[in-house]
Amino acid sequence: FSQWKKIYSGQLKNKIYFLVGSNHAQTKHRVLKIDRTEPRDLVIIDDKHVYSQQEVRELLGRLDLGNRTKIGQKGSSGLSRAVSAYGIVGFVRFLEGYYIVLITKRRKMADIGGHSIYKIEDTSMIYIPNDSVRVTHPDEARYCRIHRLLCTILPLFLYSYDLSHSLQYNLTLLQRPCELGSAAASSAEEEVHTHSKQDSFDIFEDEGLPTQVVYGLQNEPYFKYVWNGKLLERVKDTVHHDWLMYIIHGFCGQSKLLIYGRPVHITLIARRSSRFAGTRFLKRGANCEGDVANEVETEQIIHDASVMSFTAGSYSSYVQVRGSVPLYWSQDISTMMPKPPIRLDQADPYAHVAALHFDQMLQRFGSPIIILNLVKKREKRKHEKILSEELYPAVTNLNQFLPPDHCIDYIAWDMARYTKSKLCNVLDRLGMIAENVVKRTGFFTGVLRTNCVDCLDRTNTAQFMVGKCALAYQLYALGMIDKPKLQFDTDCVRLFEELYEDHGDTLSLQYGGSQLVHRVKTYRKIAPWTQHSKDIMQTLSRYYSNAFSDADRQDAINLFLQVYQPSESKPHLWELPTDFYLHQKSTMALPQERRSYTFWWSEGILPHLPVAYDEVACEENMKKVQVKKVNRYDESTDIYTEFFKPYELTSFDDTFCIAMTNSAREFMPKTVGVDPSPFTVRKPEETGKSVLGNKSSKEETVLQRKTAASAPPPPSEEAISSTSEDDSEEDRDDDGAVSQRSTPIKLLTESGESTRTQEELQQPVKEPYGLNLAEFPTEEDLLIYERFAHLGESQHRVERTEPIKLANIISLEPVSCFQEDSIYAVSPPQVDRDSRDVFESHVLTGQGQVRALCREDMLTYREYIKNRYM
Repeated sequence: FSQWKKIYSGQLKNKIYFLVGSNHAQTKHRVLKIDRTEPRDLVIIDDKHVYSQQEVRELLGRLDLGNRTKIGQKGSSGLSRAVSAYGIVGFVRFLEGYYIVLITKRRKMADIGGHSIYKIEDTSMIYIPNDSVRVTHPDEARYCRIHRLLCTILPLFLYSYDLSHSLQYNLTLLQRPCELGSAAASSAEEEVHTHSKQDSFDIFEDEGLPTQVVYGLQNEPYFKYVWNGKLLERVKDTVHHDWLMYIIHGFCGQSKLLIYGRPVHITLIARRSSRFAGTRFLKRGANCEGDVANEVETEQIIHDASVMSFTAGSYSSYVQVRGSVPLYWSQDISTMMPKPPIRLDQADPYAHVAALHFDQMLQRFGSPIIILNLVKKREKRKHEKILSEELYPAVTNLNQFLPPDHCIDYIAWDMARYTKSKLCNVLDRLGMIAENVVKRTGFFTGVLRTNCVDCLDRTNTAQFMVGKCALAYQLYALGMIDKPKLQFDTDCVRLFEELYEDHGDTLSLQYGGSQLVHRVKTYRKIAPWTQHSKDIMQTLSRYYSNAFSDADRQDAINLFLQVYQPSESKPHLWELPTDFYLHQKSTMALPQERRSYTFWWSEGILPHLPVAYDEVACEENMKKVQVKKVNRYDESTDIYTEFFKPYELTSFDDTFCIAMTNSAREFMPKTVGVDPSPFTVRKPEETGKSVLGNKSSKEETVLQRKTAASAPPPPSEEAISSTSEDDSEEDRDDDGAVSQRSTPIKLLTESGESTRTQEELQQPVKEPYGLNLAEFPTEEDLLIYERFAHLGESQHRVERTEPIKLANIISLEPVSCFQEDSIYAVSPPQVDRDSRDVFESHVLTGQGQVRALCREDMLTYREYIKNRYM
């Protein structure tokens, strides 16, 4: 079903607001009346009739003419037009009357199957009661300012596609039998609506053939990711569902990958949870209902853009989740510290809050649920380690009650420690983890849940590596590549990296107050030297935002989500010492029924695993779906009219598919004879739009070539352990041992390219020394050299009658204690027996032949432990 694409508002003598909604072609209209004489209540009348364009003009004309003070007078005394909008965000009330929030400016962000996704650029908040009945309050204006603070950075919306669900869920609805949902639909909606040719054009109507009937589906949104659900709660049972438009908060980006002219759209959608939402230091951990802070569901959709339809096209979707550690924890922000200490607020020996959280994930994603914990594990003073020590026992406690095939997998990896090592390739290890995860979850069941402390920098890089691995399998499944492998420094990966950079910056601004500090280039160790100053500025910006502006942003979020509803009997929002009880509703009442500590999942989830319970065609889920039989060419289900807009005069160059980021235009080199494949590895200076940034010298370019590594070969599933003991053993190794497991970095494999690269790496002498030895010296330089040679001859002049002895010219003194050392030979040093034994033991140990330890070895080891750790 499609909502109204355009809304026109008008007022009638300060008594009634009229909202006229129309579709894109303006062939169908609905009218909504809002009473303005009520000072505090919201009175809305929905006209159930669907008007044509001529009928709505006649209706508005009669209203305008009948409400003028004098017949024939033209002015504002009749029906006056107020504002044009693209949708209704909702209705909100503070201390006076109700406001209506309208979308006045939008920007197209993506296309999915012909359905357009828009970003809200601007909103307008209109006060409904007229001035004659308005009861003023001195604090009303402050609440309006707080509410508008979030409206300026508001989310995404879509008219005819459910953006709160994943693509897999939406397409699963199409596979269900329509009879199950049609029983809940009214008889009026089951009938096939016949429209005139102005409403819908049927090519079979003139031929006398039967009308083609299709099913239109409307599903209930997933309210966890809906941000205006409370704003529409008052009117959702009163008005027609076409007036309701649910919006999400997060990110949306789309780019076009051209594979020899074949367009493939890569779409990245991030949905931010509206539960336990807030800013960085003010929202940590989880609440008593299992909702975690900074929970974001990221979905990457790959589809062949040459075929647009969902039913006939090729689509692939992969979903990841990030979120704070599901424990009762917080950070004390009373002290001005960059990293406030982490504290556990409440003991949870039976992992009750973690059980609630993973119960939600099993219901939405199925199994397996894989946790990738990136927090630090070795610290001089316990900080992040506190969370790991609590999370792993909680997961172990929950797993003992689940079947072995559906247990929660836990992978702990100290990403920060590996980053500090100069010899370790962080992305290689992440690539191994990603390969293992994607093979286990696939595209249809289970999900990867990644977290660090903030779930920003480290999490975004880890999700990029998993998304890069999934992208290779998606392109392979669609028949675009011959093997599921993608290398760095290709047009495809650069385009995908740019999408994830924008994705990470947007989520970081929403939660942390600044853009990403550490990016993919930082972990690849190819970032330019100017990036360090940018990282410092982003760190300062994040610190300033957390210290001074996070409280105002948190108030705006609480007010917009209606977590706090103003009242004259309650203290104001800015007077509350904490918003803890606003997000912890269960703490204010005694629970009537306590959940089981052993059977901690919801009823009905376990029998259907690994399939998610939300995707099962059961009676409970089908109650959320409404089915309507419509004409095949009805605009509510026909995407052709919405996408191509045949009723408007449009320019091909202004279409969104031309303006979006293009791999051939933005990343492919412009030189002639270059391989146009987006999967060809290119040098950083060859690309049209390099994600590595502009370099100031050739040394940085050479460094990039040395450090640019391709993806490692896929390891076996046994190579990666999903337990924390494996990682604890690795933490005991030194950096040298860690580097042995990293993949060696290869520059080029082909012999011809390798030779050419070595020649390019040899810099001309003129650059470091200011000379070019390839040119013949000038006469002045030759004269200077001859004078220098004569000076040397006069200093060591000897009689020609005597034989020349080198000792009389130059006296050489030995610099070594070995007498035979010269420029031609070196005498071997004498090695005693003990040293030989030590060396032979070292070689045998490397071959796996360890000799028995003697008493001296044990004493030496104890002395080492004593000096090292005691």
